[in-house]
Amino acid sequence: MENVRGSVIFVDDDEYVCRAVEQTLRLAGYDVVTFRNPRQAMKLISRDWPGILVTDVRMPGVDGFSLLDWTLRRDPDLPVLLVTGHGDISMAVEAMRKGAYDFIEKPLSADRFVEIVARALEKRGLILYNRKLRAEVARRSGIESVILGRSERMRRLREKIRAIAGTNVDVLIVGETGTGKELVARCLHRYSHRRERPFIAINCGAIPESIIENELFGHDPGAFTGADRIYIGKIEQADGGTLFLDEIESMPLVLQVRLLRVLQERSIERLGGSKTIELDLRVIAATKRNLLEASEKGEFRSDLYYRLNVANLVIPPLKDRVEDIPALFIHFLQKAASRLGRPVPDMERIDLQPFMLYAWPGNVRELQNVAERMVLGMEDTLPPLEDGESVGQGSLQERVESFERYLIEEELKRRKGNITATYRALGLPRKTLYNKMKKYGLFKKDYS
Repeated sequence: MENVRGSVIFVDDDEYVCRAVEQTLRLAGYDVVTFRNPRQAMKLISRDWPGILVTDVRMPGVDGFSLLDWTLRRDPDLPVLLVTGHGDISMAVEAMRKGAYDFIEKPLSADRFVEIVARALEKRGLILYNRKLRAEVARRSGIESVILGRSERMRRLREKIRAIAGTNVDVLIVGETGTGKELVARCLHRYSHRRERPFIAINCGAIPESIIENELFGHDPGAFTGADRIYIGKIEQADGGTLFLDEIESMPLVLQVRLLRVLQERSIERLGGSKTIELDLRVIAATKRNLLEASEKGEFRSDLYYRLNVANLVIPPLKDRVEDIPALFIHFLQKAASRLGRPVPDMERIDLQPFMLYAWPGNVRELQNVAERMVLGMEDTLPPLEDGESVGQGSLQERVESFERYLIEEELKRRKGNITATYRALGLPRKTLYNKMKKYGLFKKDYS
């Protein structure tokens, strides 16, 4: 529709009122959708919906006050206008106390109604614009401090996180144990519009199969012996926020069927219950296995794999990004020293060459443990290299290049970006140093 100036959801059980309001708002240039059933309107309302809600107060089933409460739980800043033909001062005060933007009595004055709608839509536009600006600033300035690493693989990973964090798409994170899958999941949540809602994490491999269904879906009273009260499961706890399912490959096949339904319908039924509970949540799953291969072996449902694998984030193991080890290690040393109340070890006295050659089977988690042991003064910080334990991924040339990049970067840091001092210290011609800096994506301004 051309010249539309805003979106309005109008809810009233009176068909004629709906028609009159729709005509009034469309003539004023607004896009309006009317519903006689409040539950239908709920399907359109979300934190990032660019419009306002106008609802009658007295309706069978879900009344206006209930719809107001439900909406403000989804987004406390979404303007809600309440309309009634039976209003009085106390009801108006109660409506405003509960968070209503305004309160209008029937019969509606078209001019006043349009004026209030215009003000509410203007406020909604400003709210969403400010949220967008804050999110953009946060993503630009903060994600590098959460997902550490200057390697090309980590740079691409951060770009993908930025691209999908603000969407509602479900995500599958793949990575070896200790690579930081939960950290990436929390980053997706932190930089999404759900950041102020719950982040619920559950390790599917750490919960006995006999109770995992109850942990996920909850139960109603009488569902089984001893179930004398409602238990809200992890999925329902994540309503409005993010549900993180770690080690998804460990979930029993029978529960995978129920999870697939949750992903498709965005609703659940508690154990022993008959009520369908609508949910607004994002699901992030993580695995250390190749789920496609697992599905081909019948160990994981292929339909669930394809439903989860809409957006895929692969975290590289530490041995495939050795150039990130120095910066990560320094970060973990500082973090451990602060937490343990100890001084930060002198990095000038630490030989990092063994760190660059070690295979790090425990990945970033193992590197963090080594940093903590060093802060505590333990000598056995790094396990001795055994045959076959050195970094073996990639060709000899790739490993040499990773170490070369590390040496150049360290010298640039030491010389504070001074090119002359750097090429002399490394024994390289100036042109050769510039070529290698270009090859490895190193820039003087980053070290000056």
